[in-house]
Amino acid sequence: MQHTVSRPVTLHGIGLHSGAETHMTLRPAEPHAGISFVRVDVTDRPNVIPARWDHVVDTRLCTVVGNAHGVTVGTVEHVMAALRACGVDNAVIELDGPEVPIMDGSSEDFVNAIFDAGLKTQAVARKAIKILKEIVIEEGDKRVTLRPAIGSKFRASIEFAHPSIGKQAYEIEMLNGSFITDVADCRTFGFLHEVAALRAQGLALGGSLDNAIVLDNNAVLNPDGLRYHDEFARHKVLDAVGDLYLAGAPIIGQYDGHKAGHAMNNAILKAMFAAPDCWTTMDLFIDIDAALSDLAVTGEKTRVAAVA
Repeated sequence: MQHTVSRPVTLHGIGLHSGAETHMTLRPAEPHAGISFVRVDVTDRPNVIPARWDHVVDTRLCTVVGNAHGVTVGTVEHVMAALRACGVDNAVIELDGPEVPIMDGSSEDFVNAIFDAGLKTQAVARKAIKILKEIVIEEGDKRVTLRPAIGSKFRASIEFAHPSIGKQAYEIEMLNGSFITDVADCRTFGFLHEVAALRAQGLALGGSLDNAIVLDNNAVLNPDGLRYHDEFARHKVLDAVGDLYLAGAPIIGQYDGHKAGHAMNNAILKAMFAAPDCWTTMDLFIDIDAALSDLAVTGEKTRVAAVA
């Protein structure tokens, strides 16, 4: 069945790239409404932006969605991943700034906020996209594949010439809260030598050791180090889950991204929707409440409460 949040819940923080302090409120929405962003600080033109693949307007280091009137919201992928993992089909996300707050650089705070609000079951079937035939896009040594599979699976592999990263791969099946326990708290990352160039482009203006893993030429600079030895690959899975939820529904199939980023993730959705013989829509009637209601993650940073 479809779900929305039971009540509004608000978070605030700075934008990773804009550096702007922003309040974000997640509100309930009607069945079949989907996910949408609303820029409440914009009052001179239409300010609603559907959270969809065909509204993506920029993919430099984050995913930015926009409408035909030039209103945009940046870094949507982490909250989209939390919504996908928690089974939220319909929601309105209000912001008084240009970017979703980065929080600690992961999806953890968004997951906790959703569970704090609780979920409301809506008496209509969930819609899902089932992959029927393999779809592949390549760009140099980057590659993304969507292929038929039972369930919803994500695999990401990366390769960086850095002693703290090297070659990594991580795979997850979106089942029984596995994203919440194994991926949600994995942070975005960047390199110290790139900061000046990024800020000259108006990017990374709010970045710090509090909201990203930062690496110099030899090591991780964060005093507390990594949360997992493969946190980098896990975060790439997190990004892919969020980016692909811009399809407008969960995808039943296998995602496999090698050296992929936001641009490739959006490109695979474009390729999928351009090939209607490769996918179909289906109804999902399985309720997520039983799977998540007893889930408790009791680490230092995450505590997932019962679903209301």
